[in-house]
Amino acid sequence: IASIMNRVRDLRNKYRNEDNVTDELNCTKISADTTDNSGTVNQIIMTTNNPEDWLCFLLKLEKKGIPQMDGSLLNRLIGRYSQAVTALPAEKHSQDENYARILVRFAELKVLQDPEEARDQFHLARLNCKKFAFVHVAFAQFELSQGNVKKCKHLLLKAVECSAVPPEMLETALQNFHLNKKQLLSDEEK
Repeated sequence: IASIMNRVRDLRNKYRNEDNVTDELNCTKISADTTDNSGTVNQIIMTTNNPEDWLCFLLKLEKKGIPQMDGSLLNRLIGRYSQAVTALPAEKHSQDENYARILVRFAELKVLQDPEEARDQFHLARLNCKKFAFVHVAFAQFELSQGNVKKCKHLLLKAVECSAVPPEMLETALQNFHLNKKQLLSDEEK
């Protein structure tokens, strides 16, 4: 009887865990253990593999600390963002705002490790997701922070040319640029 009860308990736990995977994909119960999360990543890849689930998972992971101050968290995040970018084909998701946010955030995290690789990632985001103004502004902000004022202005003007949306974001960024502000967009404007 004890053996049967153990087996029943194991089966119950197994089915509860499978229910939790669904909850994780719905971003309600992602595990507090951020050291691995490979089960969640594999579930995302094997089931939905969409930008919304990836972004939700990645943002939950980011809330576990401050990447600028925690090197191991930064490395884990960069690894997970890299997995997301690899798993999501650009030709399928280039019109998806969540995909664009993943690309931009990946580039922003790369800045903390290697600015040249970050520039490549911003360039990739801009090539694949031209219609989103925040992609252009993030790249321009990066160039401004690197001291490349002309490149910053060029990126903002190109964004206006290609009719990135919302245009108000680009107008604000250009105004702040012309006022010699160090931030193209304040937190409220973002």
